[in-house]
Amino acid sequence: MKRKEIKQKAKKVMKRHYGLLIVICLLSALLAGNLSSTFSTVQTSNESASLPSQLSANEVLQNLIEEDLDAGKVVAHQIQQEEIQSNSSAVFGRTNGVMAALVNSISSGSIYVTLTAGIHTIIGSENLSIWCMVFLVMAFFFLAWFFIQNIFAVIVQRMILEARTYKYVAHDRFLFLSRVRKWRHVAWVRFVEYVYGSLWSLTIIGGFIKHYSYYMIPFILAENPTLKANETIRLSRMMMKGHKWECCKLELSFLGWDMLSVLTLGLTGIFYSAPYKACAMAEYYVYVRQCSLEADLSYQKFFKDTYLYRPAIPSLLQQAYPEGIRMHQKPKSLGGIRGFLVNWFGILLKNGKEEREYERANHRFLQYASLKREIEGLQYPTRLFHIPETEKRSRLALLDPLRDYNIWSLILMFFIFSGIGWFWEVSLHLITDGVFVNRGALYGPWLPIYGSGGLLILTLLKRFRTKPALTFVLILVVCGILEYTTSYVMEMNTGLKWWDYTGYFLNVNGRICAEGLLVFGIGGMAFIYVLAPVFDGWIQKIRPLVLKAICSLLLFVFICDSVYAHFVPNAGEGITDYE
Repeated sequence: MKRKEIKQKAKKVMKRHYGLLIVICLLSALLAGNLSSTFSTVQTSNESASLPSQLSANEVLQNLIEEDLDAGKVVAHQIQQEEIQSNSSAVFGRTNGVMAALVNSISSGSIYVTLTAGIHTIIGSENLSIWCMVFLVMAFFFLAWFFIQNIFAVIVQRMILEARTYKYVAHDRFLFLSRVRKWRHVAWVRFVEYVYGSLWSLTIIGGFIKHYSYYMIPFILAENPTLKANETIRLSRMMMKGHKWECCKLELSFLGWDMLSVLTLGLTGIFYSAPYKACAMAEYYVYVRQCSLEADLSYQKFFKDTYLYRPAIPSLLQQAYPEGIRMHQKPKSLGGIRGFLVNWFGILLKNGKEEREYERANHRFLQYASLKREIEGLQYPTRLFHIPETEKRSRLALLDPLRDYNIWSLILMFFIFSGIGWFWEVSLHLITDGVFVNRGALYGPWLPIYGSGGLLILTLLKRFRTKPALTFVLILVVCGILEYTTSYVMEMNTGLKWWDYTGYFLNVNGRICAEGLLVFGIGGMAFIYVLAPVFDGWIQKIRPLVLKAICSLLLFVFICDSVYAHFVPNAGEGITDYE
């Protein structure tokens, strides 16, 4: 083995996929504990900063284990009050909202008390409820380890192996094992590996030897997740026969980088040595795999993923993606203002024959664009994998979330979404306080901020609908700006506040908070990908003249309501006086 050559190849991969590698290595360190030596300094500082609250929460748990529920309640309450009083940051509010309550309950340990009390009301025995709670907590952490931490290394290796061969790696490759329906199987194989490794670690030197004997298991599963546990372990042992010391020396060659990471408080580890080492070990797996194939051709029955190491030829890609031939032509754009509104905002000024034909052609092209990189050999061809992958978002495609919307449909959806927002806030107030309150600055059954937010994310984010993860982030940004601006303008004009998030966890000047934005984010995703297409389908069934009449009437009533509320805003108990 030529270590220098392996490291040079690793640097090339890291240079090409630097941002992606930092993200997956950070997630690997946080979720799976991989590359932990690189992040040891950062982890130690975080643990020391949170040490008091962690010890206090453990003290609550200790009281429960000692079957003293009352003492646990007292300690948890004291901790929570001290944390609330010591919190001096207005941004990290700890007194209001669901997120603040969740943060307080976890940091103080009161979540254990609440869970135990809930079980106690069901089974009637305090001692038995305590042990049930302890069992549930242990089961939760075991399942989190088994299904997430245990297998994340396999997902990381898969993405790095694809990165070394292809120019692009799709972000949804994090769900690779789910797409091939091998998530539980791989979790079981890694669990068996953990049990074997733990037993060998009880011997004097067995743990060290088996660490390198089993070193290739995550890489093997990344390539072929169908192998059984004993097959995978045996294959890794056979591959590493004669390579253990070699692998150890390769790992030791990064010792200097680990020391530099400690001296720089983990910064060099996060931004350089962690992805560098990950790429180097992936290159080492490719080297050992090739050595195994050259030594014994029988290994070919285990190594089935040919296109993980070299791109497929164009003719084979054309066979796997036949629709690419007839879908790659970009439709002729509509001219003038019509084309501008459709291309950038998905707004149709009218719903004529030309517009409908353009929409159908553009939808076909967007479908092709989502497969374009695979068809051109720039991204791993999922259809050539030896396990058929389930088609993503197949049901979602039936809703056609990439569609464009005409003016009248958008107007009616504004009122629908404004009405849903009004119903949500009125129902929430009715449930929590038992009183009906006409929420909002207007008098009608609508909250325009919900309708405006719905239309903004539906139009401004039109060009991002093919990227749901990015769309979610942008929804948070758009809704955050809209809510903050609306709050500021309304307060400046009237001197009244219709909402105040002071005391909520992660709030900005009481105008926006993380809890509210998450609700907007989830609702916005539902609106773009499910509700808007469904509503539009229903609206299109309404006769055009009837639809225009309904929209005109609603607009007239809304304008009258807005003018009247400008001079006499809807205010009072539960609206602006909500203390």
